[in-house]
Amino acid sequence: MVSFDREEAPAGPVIRGFAGNAFRIQDRIVPGGLWLTPDDARDWTPPALEALTADHLAGLLSIQPPPEFLLLGTGPSMRRPSPAFAAAVEALGFGIEPMDSRTAARAWNVLRGEDRWIVAALMPL
Repeated sequence: MVSFDREEAPAGPVIRGFAGNAFRIQDRIVPGGLWLTPDDARDWTPPALEALTADHLAGLLSIQPPPEFLLLGTGPSMRRPSPAFAAAVEALGFGIEPMDSRTAARAWNVLRGEDRWIVAALMPL
């Protein structure tokens, strides 16, 4: 298992590391996908990246106040979401930062440590 060490954890959910192909969030192992808001972490069963639409993330992108951007973990490797997905999310007023899910998990902790108001949708590892 890989763990992240921090002297001072950010407010809200913190990804503590990985256990095989699962996320370790707080003291819970999440083997599938993960939705993160500054206040909450939820298990997520995403469609294939190619089938992902803005509607799949409607609940995540509707938090208030609106997030600065969406951190999109694309699974074990970095892949770009479809242009239609990117256009639909950007039309809602959000930027998208795609990266592989392990990198996105690390970025989540760093950005939340800076008190950035963001959301993340992490596809399974």
